[in-house]
Amino acid sequence: MRPSYSEIVATAREYYNSSDADTFYFHFWGGEDIHIGLYRSSDDSIFQASRRTVQRMADKCSALTPHARVLDLGAGYGGAARYLADRYGCHVTALNLSEVENQRNRQMNQSQRLEHLIDVIDGSFETLPFDDQYFDVIWSQDAILHSGNRQQVIAEAARVLKPQGELVFTDPMQNDACPADVLQPIYDRLHLSSLGSPGAYQEMALDVGLTLIEFDELTEQLPAHYQRVLDAVGKSSQPKELGISDSYIENMKTGLRHWVDGGKKGYLVWGIFYFRKPSA
Repeated sequence: MRPSYSEIVATAREYYNSSDADTFYFHFWGGEDIHIGLYRSSDDSIFQASRRTVQRMADKCSALTPHARVLDLGAGYGGAARYLADRYGCHVTALNLSEVENQRNRQMNQSQRLEHLIDVIDGSFETLPFDDQYFDVIWSQDAILHSGNRQQVIAEAARVLKPQGELVFTDPMQNDACPADVLQPIYDRLHLSSLGSPGAYQEMALDVGLTLIEFDELTEQLPAHYQRVLDAVGKSSQPKELGISDSYIENMKTGLRHWVDGGKKGYLVWGIFYFRKPSA
């Protein structure tokens, strides 16, 4: 059965399935990990910084064992899933809305001989096709912002999480005290009316019985990452060589500048949330 998508999620799916988006993210955003990275120096590559985020998140999870079932919500090209499967031997379900990204994911799983540990599923994180209390760890990186119903995403994550299970995720957010309309260019680009915020996510999680263990705030990394991607695009002749349209690149540059500006002005927040589900 083909998954059903809300209007906002369907818009994101169409975007990430486009040739321009797929080519851009695969070649300019780290390849395997298309998420915000952790930068230690100007010499860090986007891939190195992005993989450092995966490592930092994984280090927070005590449930990552060879017997663990992990669900990655919005898995992209599956870099985190392969890292977790390879390092811990756990079984990872990579759920993602873009069939184009999912095909790349499957190909990389096979080339790295990890396909036996990773299932790639086309679907939306707003309605998860899994039984209650099935997963030990639920993982997500910079994906939940694409939902117009984030409360539903968190509720679904809590539903399929086992007692004592762990939810760890990152998401670009707005400050809890963010003035109205200052982030409108970002909302417009994502076809959203708002972003999540640290306080809002904590309330959502509390409402479905999850306990906050830690919010590891790393906001300074958000503008650093978007600036790094912007610089990489500006210095490269590859977009034309790869067939990415001029209009896509110009729109991407404009969007990246909005993220950099919002981060530097303190309107945006980013970090790692770590929640645990209590015992039954």
